[in-house]
Amino acid sequence: MIASSLLRSLRRLPSSSSSAPLRLLILRRNPSAPHPLLPRTKTLLPPLSSSLFFSTATTDSSETPTLGGGGGGGGGGVGRVAPVIPEDAVEPVSYRHTDAYAAIELALDSVVKVFTVSSSPNYFLPWQNKSQRESMGSGFVLPGRRILTNAHVVADHTFVLVRKHGSPTKYKAEVQAIGHECDLALLTVESEEFWDGMNFLELGDIPFLQEAVAVVGYPQGGDNISVTKGVVSRVEPTQYVHGATQLMAIQIDAAINPGNSGGPAIMGDKVAGVAFQNLSGAENIGYIIPVPVIKHFIGGVEEKGKYVGFCSLGLSCQPTENIQLREHFNMRPDMTGVLVNKVNPLSDAHKVLKKNDIVLAFDGVPIANDGTVPFRNRERITFDHLVSMKKPGETAIIKVLRDGVEHEFTILLRPLQPLVPVHQFDKLPSYYIFAGLVFVPLTQPYLHEYGEDWYNSSPRRLCERALRELPKKAGEQLVILSQVLMDDINAGYERLSELQVKKVNGVEVENLKHLCGLVENCGEESLRFDLDDERVIVLNYQNARLATSRILRRHRISSAMSSDLIEESSAMSSDLIEEQATNGKVEAEVACSS
Repeated sequence: MIASSLLRSLRRLPSSSSSAPLRLLILRRNPSAPHPLLPRTKTLLPPLSSSLFFSTATTDSSETPTLGGGGGGGGGGVGRVAPVIPEDAVEPVSYRHTDAYAAIELALDSVVKVFTVSSSPNYFLPWQNKSQRESMGSGFVLPGRRILTNAHVVADHTFVLVRKHGSPTKYKAEVQAIGHECDLALLTVESEEFWDGMNFLELGDIPFLQEAVAVVGYPQGGDNISVTKGVVSRVEPTQYVHGATQLMAIQIDAAINPGNSGGPAIMGDKVAGVAFQNLSGAENIGYIIPVPVIKHFIGGVEEKGKYVGFCSLGLSCQPTENIQLREHFNMRPDMTGVLVNKVNPLSDAHKVLKKNDIVLAFDGVPIANDGTVPFRNRERITFDHLVSMKKPGETAIIKVLRDGVEHEFTILLRPLQPLVPVHQFDKLPSYYIFAGLVFVPLTQPYLHEYGEDWYNSSPRRLCERALRELPKKAGEQLVILSQVLMDDINAGYERLSELQVKKVNGVEVENLKHLCGLVENCGEESLRFDLDDERVIVLNYQNARLATSRILRRHRISSAMSSDLIEESSAMSSDLIEEQATNGKVEAEVACSS
């Protein structure tokens, strides 16, 4: 559904370096970067810096900024000068600055600065983290003493602080819920002092085209609150780079710079969205998360107590704009719809829909040949939006054309997990080490360790599988041999890294937990691993177990397996002990009765 936009590049505004505080964009590798053929973004998230250059940076005094002006480094401060308008002139809507001033007054006691200390995992060395990083963003207060911000502001956090406008004090905050797909997070602050004088903002509606919005936050170029003004240019599903998902977003022409992440876009006296990313190579094209996505996130947290995700039909569809294609599938001239190419085996749609079905309507809304549905006044939007706004567990009525006959099916909707996870924020990577062989599940963050150009520099076969393969059953993982920690026991196998592990002693590997169990419970003298390309690794099991301890000590690795595998192994051991105790009790009762 992305055509010419593929030639352009979305970016999340990244962290900026304190050595060049006024530079608009300073790129850093994004560990959650999407497929390179999809729009790339940067975060609106500059790092916290103790350097005076950050808080005292100034712009060229010869320049006279205008209200809601362009893409300068400061992002538009409170003190920006509006154009002079004659008293007898009728002020055009675009020059009215009362909305911006009203937004300032509204935001002073609502918008906060968020300071985050984070530490991301090292997927090449999954038993350790990368160095600590400090960054900052924005957030605003909602009813119920909660602060809404972006997920990428607090991703992989170890410590979070917030500061009110006009206050020198920072208060400790806790992350209540976080949704990486929609790039939103809720924070809570226990301190009663923090909430004194704070006002909450109310959520509004989706703005119409050319409606004015004011973006409030703490971008780079200064330490005080900043307001930029712009108008709504477009409303449509857009690539959310942090979560690599396609959800509705609002495009605006207000300057959105690093540090604006999580700040509100205010329309009138209500919030129209949350600033989160901009378009690379273009001036003043920013994106905000609209209210329906925000309400979906917050509603799920309030109802379930945690983030519940966004639903998916699990379909890969093709437009039917070609008349010969429509005739081939027996579509009448008055029929419109999209062609089903693939159905995710884990989706509920897999039970009723088939390849080559034509999806005609979703919940009674006709789907056009290009996959869009009507939206507001003469606007159109992809029907994926209707799916994503459904709550997990809700049903939808799907009208399809199959072999020239129309059918209606009721399908249960729920979030679906890909075979290869797109992101792994806020959790430690899984790994298992045996005889110096390091086994990990394939994830996109693992491939991102190959650098910004990971699509071309990572192993081609692994990359293709990560982007295209669908899971065949629940819990399935692609387990790979990521590296070999050299020792006498594994000499000669060092060139077999980066290959998928297919079998262990003839048993097909389902996931990393399964591989770990097959190895740990091996009762044979030899242990055999079958890999991609028909490669084979054979080890003497007892010698390999002894070598494992030696290799772990040499590389200062505290455990041969990640904490999640240790917990699962302990749980399995407890169940086994309980089962043995139960069997022993039964045998004793049988003996007594006899």
